[in-house]
Amino acid sequence: MAKTEIVGRVVSNKMTKSVVVTVERQVRESLYGKQLRLTTRFMAHDEQNAGVGDQVAMVPSRPLSARKRWVVTRIVQKAKTV
Repeated sequence: MAKTEIVGRVVSNKMTKSVVVTVERQVRESLYGKQLRLTTRFMAHDEQNAGVGDQVAMVPSRPLSARKRWVVTRIVQKAKTV
């Protein structure tokens, strides 16, 4: 059985070997049917040295700290630099 891989965007990399990744998903509101955009923040272990704005893929792992349960596997797309 393959592990679930989710893709999100890095919003903070101020920690050593850790990043904060936001994952957006759309759900339909139950009463009126409007599309809602929900954002979830994950702390992930990062050996890839991802920067802020990079799109990364991550998989679940054993608990690495009190809040880290994900590991960055690859950088899907680098952020555009001005």
